[in-house]
Amino acid sequence: MNKNRYLLCLLFCGLMLYYAVPRLSIQAGGEQGLFSAVWLAFMLMAVAGNLTAMLYAPRRTARAQKTLIADKRKIRSYR
Repeated sequence: MNKNRYLLCLLFCGLMLYYAVPRLSIQAGGEQGLFSAVWLAFMLMAVAGNLTAMLYAPRRTARAQKTLIADKRKIRSYR
């Protein structure tokens, strides 16, 4: 489930980059250039963080997956 969230965040970052990169101008002087550079740096950190979390997340074993499903069933039980 966490990998789905990381993937969704990566897709959202990609969408924001697709929309923002043509409008940002790093070569512009002053505050506009500084804003563009800082915005792109923060976006790079967001992409790197989500990608790292997605790639290095511990994998669940089949046994752990079964116990997770069993725990969810116990929670939903109304007995």
